[in-house]
Amino acid sequence: MNELRTVAELMALAARTAPKGRGDDFVVTAIVEGDTLRVLGQKMIEFGERTGKDLFDRDGNNVIHSGAVLLLGLKDAQVVGLNCGACGADKCIVPNTYDGEYAGPQCSIRMLDLGIAIGSAVKTASLLNADNRIMYRIGPVVREMGLIDADVVIGIPLSATGKSIYFDR
Repeated sequence: MNELRTVAELMALAARTAPKGRGDDFVVTAIVEGDTLRVLGQKMIEFGERTGKDLFDRDGNNVIHSGAVLLLGLKDAQVVGLNCGACGADKCIVPNTYDGEYAGPQCSIRMLDLGIAIGSAVKTASLLNADNRIMYRIGPVVREMGLIDADVVIGIPLSATGKSIYFDR
């Protein structure tokens, strides 16, 4: 559905222009659609089976039935340098020294930047009446598939049907 591509592009614009700590922007975006979207959903189901993690099958099926997915992530985010302790360290951490489902640790202020960008994106989807859902479970799989070059990723699938496919699951 071409309209959902446009919605995803406007969501990416909202994420790009969302406020960031000290004005430094480490947020990256990508849009997944078409055949790649269905492959992503299937890979999510397989990831859940392989790792024994719950609900990857549910969310994978949602992705398969979506029209597009907006990916939002952080790439090479530098610490703000406040020594605020929110990350759990006494002094600012060295980011991306561990690579699991996500690379970490991450500066808490940069994670807040990502959260604000996500909020701006879903607000835009809501204003445009596109059903959406913020999904952590998309992130580890798109990183594994190489669909976005990011250290931390959240996915927001989009749908335009008579009833939201993301509720009553």
